[in-house]
Amino acid sequence: MSDASRAGIPPQSEARYPLGYRFLRLFADIRHGEAPKALLLALNVFLLLLAYYILKPLREALLLVDQKAPQVKSYLSGAQAILFIFVIKAFSRLASKVPRHILITWTTSFFISNLVIFYFLNLGGMAVKPMGIMFFIWIGIFNYFVIAQFWGFANDLYSDDVGKRTFPLVALGATLGGLVAVLPVMKRLRDILGKSWEFKLMLIAGVILFLCIVLAWYIHRREARKTREDREKGLAGAEEKAKIQEQPLKAGGGFRLIFKSRYLLLIAVMIGLYNFVNATGEFIITKVTVDRSIANQAPKPAAAVPQKPPALSGGQSADALPAASPALAPKTESKSIHNAFMDYQFLTNLIALFIQLFLVSRVFKWVGVGGALLFLPLIALGGYALISFGAVFLLVRWVKALENGTDYSLQNTTKAALFLVTKREEKYKAKAAIDTFFVRGGDTLSSLAVLVGIQLLGLKIERYALLNVLVVIVLLVICFKIITAYRRRKAAIADRNALKADKLEL
Repeated sequence: MSDASRAGIPPQSEARYPLGYRFLRLFADIRHGEAPKALLLALNVFLLLLAYYILKPLREALLLVDQKAPQVKSYLSGAQAILFIFVIKAFSRLASKVPRHILITWTTSFFISNLVIFYFLNLGGMAVKPMGIMFFIWIGIFNYFVIAQFWGFANDLYSDDVGKRTFPLVALGATLGGLVAVLPVMKRLRDILGKSWEFKLMLIAGVILFLCIVLAWYIHRREARKTREDREKGLAGAEEKAKIQEQPLKAGGGFRLIFKSRYLLLIAVMIGLYNFVNATGEFIITKVTVDRSIANQAPKPAAAVPQKPPALSGGQSADALPAASPALAPKTESKSIHNAFMDYQFLTNLIALFIQLFLVSRVFKWVGVGGALLFLPLIALGGYALISFGAVFLLVRWVKALENGTDYSLQNTTKAALFLVTKREEKYKAKAAIDTFFVRGGDTLSSLAVLVGIQLLGLKIERYALLNVLVVIVLLVICFKIITAYRRRKAAIADRNALKADKLEL
């Protein structure tokens, strides 16, 4: 039951809404009483994405220190997929033993403790390269897991009709979090932190994640309090809802739920295929960015060097200066790559913010959840078709920024809305499995394609783009099947609700 329904306030004309609501309704179809919960969830996911995007550029900065790093980055996705099998099994068991707010507390606290461990490993003198590999695997698990958990929580708080209207506002928080984390001021923060800035940023992200735990508890307790009030008023369904809020999920694993449901399996296949496309695209932009960075840092030709070194203060010649330490080179390149990826992510999140603010709720209203599902594959199809004719750095960056910007805004909101018509266990366990294992499964298939393409076939970047075009065509077919299955589930829910209403009238 929505907050508006609780208050007994029907949808009204725009003129009847207070000024704050009229402002929010520019971005989502928010109705009376629905704003507080939606804004709290938006703040929660804002902080989650702020923490993640503070950490994400560190992944590249720590790992991409040599020319073969783009391939290594692609191969490590396979390790993440294998680890996710064990992570999802552990998560499913925990979810069947503790209520949702305790579940969120324990899992988020685990990731905070990991960031503290990374900080002390650096203090202990661990080399950058193994640290980069460990951190890359860790952040791939952290990113998908905590976001999937958040959207499971949000799905648990909303019905299908209210969720579709309010999710664009909730997702706006995620878009803003990603944008704020890559503002130019963050580069200044890096300089202020000084030595070991990468690991100090990890601690800052850990503090932000702690705030996410506090918010999740507050949202849960606020919802439980409103449900108790509904129960005291004798509202239908309040008693059952109050019991569910404090109960763990039913027993059963996330993978079992997926393979029992054609609808969930189609979503899993769709997400796996798209992440094949996205991971291959990330390899393309990583390869182009690293090659460009190396080319920019290459020593100038001998002809460009003055024949006579300039004199320095005190009569010292430049020839007498000690050569630059090779150990400093990776650090310089690391900062260069960090800048490049922060600029790329800033552009991505700027596009995502525009789409989230002005397009998502309108697309949902005009073409529904099913129609919204087709936008990203069509954008990817056109973008990679262009890259297949020539992988120029500027073109690749804009295509990937537009693709990822649409993914972070419209596509993420649409994927979350697909779970509004699922059971409670499916919202948490199945979604967590889909958004982690199947995501990394697609990444693993991409890494195999990269391995075969580089080691055996010697493919150029443009050929990887052409491969993506072929996969997107298959992806579009799967999307149409999901749209059909979604409409059937929605119709079944409407029939059940109508039957319940008839019984109450009797």
